[in-house]
Amino acid sequence: MSIDRDTFEKTSEDELEELSVPDQVLGFLAANDDRAFKAREIASQIGLDEGAVSTALSRLKDRDLVEHKATYWAITDDTERLDGYSGYERATALFNQRLGTEDKESWREHAPEEPHPSVEDER
Repeated sequence: MSIDRDTFEKTSEDELEELSVPDQVLGFLAANDDRAFKAREIASQIGLDEGAVSTALSRLKDRDLVEHKATYWAITDDTERLDGYSGYERATALFNQRLGTEDKESWREHAPEEPHPSVEDER
């Protein structure tokens, strides 16, 4: 599977080895942004099961990251939306890797006993 140059440069080797199915599908479509594909063509090109690719495409469509017409799929041309998706995913993975996942109990343990003044103003 191919990925875009920006992803190649900004993503660690470990992260590249563990790309999710939606990320692989989105990467394929981004690398071929001048074309639309059937789900089975995408699956064949990236070496994944067609069912997994179809599920990923549906989820990506729900996030408005891909467009669907008849049996064809293409990446959205909304670059701001795409940047937001990949940036959030990369940042979350990076922070979780460096700092560990958030522990709600730890947050509660260090939370102030009194509410913030802005919360009181809303009452």
